[in-house]
Amino acid sequence: MALRNVVTDGDPILRKKCREVTEVDDRIRGILDDMLETMRFNLGVGIAAPQVGIMRRMFVAEPEEGKVFYMINPKITLSEGEQEGEEGCLSVPGKAGKVKRPQHIVMEGLDYDGNPIVVDAEDFEAVVLCHEYDHLEGILYTDKCTDLRDINEDPEGEDE
Repeated sequence: MALRNVVTDGDPILRKKCREVTEVDDRIRGILDDMLETMRFNLGVGIAAPQVGIMRRMFVAEPEEGKVFYMINPKITLSEGEQEGEEGCLSVPGKAGKVKRPQHIVMEGLDYDGNPIVVDAEDFEAVVLCHEYDHLEGILYTDKCTDLRDINEDPEGEDE
């Protein structure tokens, strides 16, 4: 496994729609392993292939420690309800904003080994999966958020 560079906002790759993965092989699994390591190193809960410069429809998510989702060629087949919460992104460092997402989704795709998988997700898990799915469509959370702000600012206006 290896750490990969995270592509940041302003790079046109983040605004392109990704292509499907045609075969889940050792190369794809190696990229997924690198993505997981990169995500954890950067203290993220999800990372999509375009965030490491790869235009393929796949992402890794770990909404809670030890619960890892490898999603290849994902499709959202059910979306219902609504929730609003604070989001950030490894590709938009130092920023956060409120985003409306579905409360409940069902996502289908392929897992790490290329086997069909169906994920039924609610609450924060649904937020993470939708956020990563958007990356595959060339959408950043900043396109959907309200009150985008700098999280590095001291609310009291003082520096340490």
